Amino acid sequence: MPQITWRAPFLAALALGAGPAFGQAVVTPPISAPTNIAPVLPGEPPAAAAASAPAPAARPGLPGLTSGSPADDQQPVTFTADEVEYDQNRALVVARGHVEAWQGARVLRADEFTYDRNTGVATARGNVQLIEGDGQIVFADSAVLENQFRDGVLEGLRGLLAQNGRVAANGARRTDGSLFDLSRVVYSSCDPCREDPLAPPIWQLRARTATLDQTARQVRYRDAFIEMAGVPVLWTPYLQHPSGSAPRQSGFLSPTFGITSYLGGFVVTPYYWAIDENQDLVLRPLIATRQAPNLGLEYRRRFNFGEIQADGSIGYLNGDSDTPRGFAGHIFSRGRFAIDENWRAGFDLNRASSEEYLRIFRFGARRLLLTNAYTEGFWGTDSYARIDSSIYQGLRSTDDNSQIPVVFPNIYYDWRAPTDGLGGTFTFDTWNFATFRDAGTDTQRANVRLGYSLPYADSAGGLWTVRAVSDISGYNYTDLAGAPNFSTTANNGGVATGNIRAALDWRMPFIRSAGEYGHHVIEPRLQVVTGPLTGQQTNVPNEDSIDYEFTDANLFNLNRFGGRDRQEGGTRFDYALRGAWHFPNGGMLEGLAGASYRVQNDGGPFYTGSGLENRASDYVGRARVLPVPWLEFMGRGRFAQEDGAVRFLDLSTTVNFDSGTSVSGGYLYTPPVPYLTPVQTRNEIAAGVTQRFGHWRVSAYGRYDLELNRPVAVTATAGYEDECFILEARFLKRFAEDPSTGNLYPANTLLLLRIGLKTIGDFGFRAI
Repeated sequence: MPQITWRAPFLAALALGAGPAFGQAVVTPPISAPTNIAPVLPGEPPAAAAASAPAPAARPGLPGLTSGSPADDQQPVTFTADEVEYDQNRALVVARGHVEAWQGARVLRADEFTYDRNTGVATARGNVQLIEGDGQIVFADSAVLENQFRDGVLEGLRGLLAQNGRVAANGARRTDGSLFDLSRVVYSSCDPCREDPLAPPIWQLRARTATLDQTARQVRYRDAFIEMAGVPVLWTPYLQHPSGSAPRQSGFLSPTFGITSYLGGFVVTPYYWAIDENQDLVLRPLIATRQAPNLGLEYRRRFNFGEIQADGSIGYLNGDSDTPRGFAGHIFSRGRFAIDENWRAGFDLNRASSEEYLRIFRFGARRLLLTNAYTEGFWGTDSYARIDSSIYQGLRSTDDNSQIPVVFPNIYYDWRAPTDGLGGTFTFDTWNFATFRDAGTDTQRANVRLGYSLPYADSAGGLWTVRAVSDISGYNYTDLAGAPNFSTTANNGGVATGNIRAALDWRMPFIRSAGEYGHHVIEPRLQVVTGPLTGQQTNVPNEDSIDYEFTDANLFNLNRFGGRDRQEGGTRFDYALRGAWHFPNGGMLEGLAGASYRVQNDGGPFYTGSGLENRASDYVGRARVLPVPWLEFMGRGRFAQEDGAVRFLDLSTTVNFDSGTSVSGGYLYTPPVPYLTPVQTRNEIAAGVTQRFGHWRVSAYGRYDLELNRPVAVTATAGYEDECFILEARFLKRFAEDPSTGNLYPANTLLLLRIGLKTIGDFGFRAI
């Protein structure tokens, strides 16, 4: 018998024909199921084996055992071994010792490898490892491959798959080049216990048989149990999920079950539709015992130049004492598009039947919805332009949508000139818009603003800034006596306004070293602002200066209104004193107190209670305490000039302990303001705590209204998450009341339970 023997090292290339590589072999059915995933896999340690290939993409299920590319299937098989024998009479190749064979990106490792060139049958024995090009690894006691490697049998299969997946089976069989049949299968994505590797994982899926269909890219289990810590908790005769070999695939997602006072018992069974490579759609039908069926939709599409996202629903409310009867729905959508290197465009479309509908079906409770379309341009940091239009929808029962404006168009442009020879900067911008109401003021405005700022540092260390701003505006309006102006001096017509404000700002930071304790800063600041008197301006429409709050943040603004429809006039002095102690560890103590004094006594355009209606303003201040990284306090307030009474106060503090505990607290007091409905005082305290330990996280938070003597909201969460398992519980209760009825809003209570088996799916329960 002619026989040729080569001894190590040996490298051979054999044209073994087309067909899938060794990693495609599949499964035979023997007798008893593997006990658990945890036992050590044969061959070299998984960490070492996995290091020989790139990390795979994260996909669910059993994504291993997949076909390679056609190019790989056509390549010859090349192998190395310590010793190779070739029997010419029988055309038999036998390789022994550290055998490593590969075809394209696939690799087979074994103690012994036999290939019969007459029959095309290849046999691998002893510590068999099948490594795919994507890094997924299958271990086996033995493998027999035939039919140009299209069909085959593996015994004692173990696998390291994508997304930390681990699979074990008594055997695996591949037929028709695309179907894998596995017997006595165990699958999990949990790491073995470090203290006891033989202990059952947190969860594992155990099935009598499983089939991987590479054509349909699905995994199907039969007679399957889900075990938690080795204890069966759920049995199903059939379970199917995508194999993960495709980036996206259509199919049903994990359902959500629940019970609520408005829906009764319900179930949501989402279906994911991968329309094509650029778009997909999720259908979320909800079937409930007390309400008609509801259909939710989530749509996404990507373009080369942008994207579109949309969430929507349609349903029918049966109606009760708190909710209307009839068809209802919502849509929340957005689009973002890049036109060229300077311009981009977008839109937001948000509409809903009512806030009650959103709360009942848990689509997110919102009080105000904005619909707009815009385009904007950027030219470095020197100029910016934007054109947009907006429609608003108020959802509260107290909202009168006939008085809420439609803005069409809104045009803004600004430009900043290069720094001049003196070191100053000139700015220009224009802001023009038109608003329309079914009941109330219609306004068209054109505005131009010019500004200049010149900083200067003197020899003593003082920092001086000269600033000037001028505004010119023209208005055309109808029904100025209507909302939101309610003017008693004008109704229909037009008006032109102009204003100029100039300021001289001085700061002197005094810095003193505290040695090893850091350094101190004392900084007085004084500003003089002057300009013509503007009066109450009751004959000028007010669209952008209604919402206003006087704090330390706008104490030194030339015009304390955020918009331009109300212009502050006259001469005033702003003054403040800031002190800080900066510690070497990055901590600090900081405080600021300041106020403003107006020369004239005309009241200006400020409403009563704003803090600026008198010649001497209220005092404003802030304090920040950050002595160590684990403790922070922040406070901001406004106090009456006459007696120091609290007009506004916002306090918050956070403490973080090394044990993983975080405690926070806060207090908020705001007086009634005329531009909010209902007009009422807010006097609330809030507290929260979060604890982290290991994989666990628990938290609780609450707000209490001292004025109404009742809670505002209470939330609590508890959760566990590791590499393979998620357990989460959430509780939320709001005590908000509908001002029109005095009743709590619908669906103000929520209980959510979620169990997630990573790579398999999530299972949720919701109660309201």
